[in-house]
Amino acid sequence: MIARNLLPTKLKKLLCQISVSTYAYTTKSISNPIAPILETSIEFENHNPKTSPFLFSSRHFSTKSHRVSPLTRDGNYDDKTSQIIQICPGCGVHMQESDITQPGHFIRPSTKKPDYNLSINRNPVAEEFEVSDSFKKGLFTELVESENLKHDDVMKQKEFPEKPVVCTRCHTLRNYGRVKDPSVENLLPSFDFDHTVGRRLMSINVARTVVLMIVDVSDFDGSFPRTVASLVARTVDENSWAWKSGKSGNVPRVVLVVTKIDLLPSSISPSRLEHWVRTRARVGGVGKLTSVHLVSAVKDWGVKNLFDDVVGLAGPRGHVWAVGAQNAGKSTLINAIGKCVGGKLTHLTEAPVPGTTLGIVRVEGVLPRNAKLFDTPGLVHPYQIPSRLNREEQKLVHISKELKPRTYRIKAGYSIHIGGLVRLDLEELSVDSAYITVWASPFLPLHMGKTEHVSTMIEDHFGRQLQPPIGEERVHELGCWVKKECHVTGHWWDYSSEDIAIAGLGWFAIGLKGEAVLGVWTYEGIDVIVRNSVLPQRSHNFEVAGFTTSKIVSQADRKLNKNQRKEEKKKKKKNDSSTPSITTDAVLQRLDASSVSAEMDATRTIEQT
Repeated sequence: MIARNLLPTKLKKLLCQISVSTYAYTTKSISNPIAPILETSIEFENHNPKTSPFLFSSRHFSTKSHRVSPLTRDGNYDDKTSQIIQICPGCGVHMQESDITQPGHFIRPSTKKPDYNLSINRNPVAEEFEVSDSFKKGLFTELVESENLKHDDVMKQKEFPEKPVVCTRCHTLRNYGRVKDPSVENLLPSFDFDHTVGRRLMSINVARTVVLMIVDVSDFDGSFPRTVASLVARTVDENSWAWKSGKSGNVPRVVLVVTKIDLLPSSISPSRLEHWVRTRARVGGVGKLTSVHLVSAVKDWGVKNLFDDVVGLAGPRGHVWAVGAQNAGKSTLINAIGKCVGGKLTHLTEAPVPGTTLGIVRVEGVLPRNAKLFDTPGLVHPYQIPSRLNREEQKLVHISKELKPRTYRIKAGYSIHIGGLVRLDLEELSVDSAYITVWASPFLPLHMGKTEHVSTMIEDHFGRQLQPPIGEERVHELGCWVKKECHVTGHWWDYSSEDIAIAGLGWFAIGLKGEAVLGVWTYEGIDVIVRNSVLPQRSHNFEVAGFTTSKIVSQADRKLNKNQRKEEKKKKKKNDSSTPSITTDAVLQRLDASSVSAEMDATRTIEQT
């Protein structure tokens, strides 16, 4: 039984001891088994012989002084800084292990034994070899030797790749999809793009610069980095003039990367989409684009072409900067490029949480030669709706699957709600009706009804059937609503002509043959943009008036009905308690009175007879 449970290597050591030495009990061998241990410990700890061997000096257990990492977001851009301070390879924060309440805290993993996570031999006992007589005598047979050799070969072939040590925040994001302590991130200073990245882009002494402007196609205008676009455009103009004058000038190459195209319907035309992207980029402030790439990091669409283009633009020692808004998909795209290239890339932390990357991360093993790739923290756009929401509400707004159109055919005087975040009022219409298609997350409930009932909808359904916000308290916390008036003109019924986009949420596609005046209500400070339609098609099945079928609406209705039933039961109990109850004594008194009256009637009949 013991031989079956032990590994061959351990069994070999045990049998060697049994076969070589004989078992003898002597008092000398166990007279003082603790003495050798104490002697070695005293010699190692260098204790005073007069002191007790069980008392150790406090200096042997003193904690090491740790360098407190500076609270910056420069990351490992500079080689000298990265040699002194350890940088998290997942998010770029300066790491430290002394204070758990400070950003960048990490825990060193414990060392694993060589036989860690080995496969267990699950062969049945009937298939095991029988122990021979020579094996019982302590002599090893060729069978055991061959078994040990096989085990050693397996250990040599089995390689355990060392995972890079990341901070505690990256660990929880990768494994649980949430931030362990959001309050710790408030200690970090806000990422100043102009100071950290802008001065390096505008410097004429650095290597060739390539700027990857990464934009989310499902929220193009909301995620478009306007500040970066203006900075790069100004740098290009200044350095181009210096270059033409014969002076040294670093002219950045601007590559617009539109990510998450797998979220759009497959029927869209790539050439039409690229033309639409270039038009919107020109409106956003980018005058000259070196190239445009439509990619999907999840499905690996266009990633290889983007990599080849970047390598050619960067040259042997260029600097490539990936910039964009929060949740635009920068880290996911870089991980996809590393997977496509097949290099030894440190996996960046990617999660649908705004602000996943905290500092500049220099990504090694992607670009050839001495070219460098930098992942930067996401730019905060306060005019996007997700910047106002908490984590649970952001999950409802986040688009993770292919968008499906939800179309209404409505007349003037009707309104459409997208959760409790946006309302569209059709105020004036030159024709009988218009087609309005909603492109947003499928988790968001919709409602279509008359505009005159809007106040009732806000009081009774915001925070319940219309989420987000989740809960009545959050409705008041998000602030007041403001209205933006939009004038739309269309030339046909079958396709949408113009979009009304809400930053960070989605858009309304308007299809009509005539003119319309619409009022868009949302929270103050949220951007509302009127643009050419990106997806002209609409749904063939129209939505009806009322709430759309969604899990949020059904749960809210179930909760509302449950509360109504409880209130009805309480009212019924109150009504029952208010009615007079008949006691037992009263019943007996009534019975006695009836019996007495019966006896009196009987005596009267007898007397009469």
